[in-house]
Amino acid sequence: MMERLRESRWIYILISLLLGFVFWLYVRDTVNPAQEGTIYNVPVQLAGERVLEERGLAVASISQQMVNLQVKAPVTVLSELSRSGLSVSVDVSQCTEAGVYELTYTPKLPTNMDTTGTYFPNQGSQTVTVTVDTLATKTMPVELQLEGNVAEGYQAGSAMFDPETVEIRGTQEQVDQVKRVAAILKVEDLDESFSGKLPLTLLDANGQPITNSSVKLSEDSAYVNLRVGVVKEVALTVNFAPGGGATAEDVSYSIEPSTITVVGSKEELEGLTEISLGTIDLSTVIGTTKITKPIILSPTLDNLEGVTEATVTVNLDERLATKAFNVTNIEVINVPAGYTAEVKTQERIVVVRGDPEVLETLDPSSIRIVADLSDITATGTINVDNIAVYLNAGEEVGVVGTYSIVVNVSK
Repeated sequence: MMERLRESRWIYILISLLLGFVFWLYVRDTVNPAQEGTIYNVPVQLAGERVLEERGLAVASISQQMVNLQVKAPVTVLSELSRSGLSVSVDVSQCTEAGVYELTYTPKLPTNMDTTGTYFPNQGSQTVTVTVDTLATKTMPVELQLEGNVAEGYQAGSAMFDPETVEIRGTQEQVDQVKRVAAILKVEDLDESFSGKLPLTLLDANGQPITNSSVKLSEDSAYVNLRVGVVKEVALTVNFAPGGGATAEDVSYSIEPSTITVVGSKEELEGLTEISLGTIDLSTVIGTTKITKPIILSPTLDNLEGVTEATVTVNLDERLATKAFNVTNIEVINVPAGYTAEVKTQERIVVVRGDPEVLETLDPSSIRIVADLSDITATGTINVDNIAVYLNAGEEVGVVGTYSIVVNVSK
């Protein structure tokens, strides 16, 4: 008896499942019947552009950016499709040379919804016109465009980018339209430095974004560092090392520019009163001399004016006199083992500067020229630069300039 009941129960379950399936078919076909409709403004997407670029080609234009699509689908699906990410794809890899092509577009159904029973009655018969031209490329620097303002009392320095340049690709006409590639920062009352990634925008000759172009960028964004801080004008200074019978007391000088404007934090600039250009060796200065020195800033400061060098004009006191001596006392030291050196320069004129009375007491025997050959690694006739010149005299006088001699090195 119990066995018969069990068999009857399974029969009832199977009958219930069958009835449920039949009911589902009825609901699907009767309650949610297939219906044909039009979905408007479906975006056209290009496929195969990489293949096109490999052939040295690019899409110059497309006849339609949007199309209207005939669809047949269940009512519920049809209503969802009009609000979904439905698009059509045009495969431009079919284009093998520059020209005009009529290409069929293929609908692309969204993957995040059930589109069972959906089809496109006119699929394969609808086309768009695609114009293909020769590919052109151009490398352009990345610029910053600030849309907004810096807070009162603050100043933005120069921006740094990664990458600093990008390559743009398209037809020659499209590439020629691009005049700038900008990272656009939209901010109001900016009072601190900015670091972050910004999308890159193509700008035309009027500084307006180019939105209807098929130009491609090698990078879609750039990492931007923009230093923002307070502004201060700071004096440039220079130091002088005594030499050639002259000291800092014997010098008058000027620096052009004499100041630069820097941007930095309020705390750092409060303690900054000058920026040193370094030291000038007075033994290298003869008469009135102009010397160019680099302007080196702390990494936390920004040079607002962008001036990277300053010219120092040095004038020596006219009371300093000079006198030339024909020096024959020339020798070499530290000749490497296995080498021999013969001095070919027999005489060298050496200029001494300083107190006129002391100069009168000197003669060539007071001067000795010594060339250090410890770095010699070759043989032959060699010009040895920056040799040492020793002067047997007081601090009131000194040797001016740099000197060299010629030696013949053999093994």
